[in-house]
Amino acid sequence: MTLTISSKGWVVIPAELRKKYKLQPGAQVVIVDYGGVLSIIPATQEPIQRARGSLKGLPSLTKELRKERAQERRREEAKIKQHHG
Repeated sequence: MTLTISSKGWVVIPAELRKKYKLQPGAQVVIVDYGGVLSIIPATQEPIQRARGSLKGLPSLTKELRKERAQERRREEAKIKQHHG
């Protein structure tokens, strides 16, 4: 989909996309620059509240990191024992 930027820098979001993403007049969007790619993302009114619970049920990243570090520590200790003994 190709859009044209007006002399004032405006871009019209097509009606089908406004409807799909529930963008009403006055809605806010965020423009993100991904280094050569611009994305228009609907702004959330309460980003922390909306995100709360979104990762529920997934493995704890802290537990996974601790588990990985413990495995790494055991490997290092095994290397030291081989080297010295």
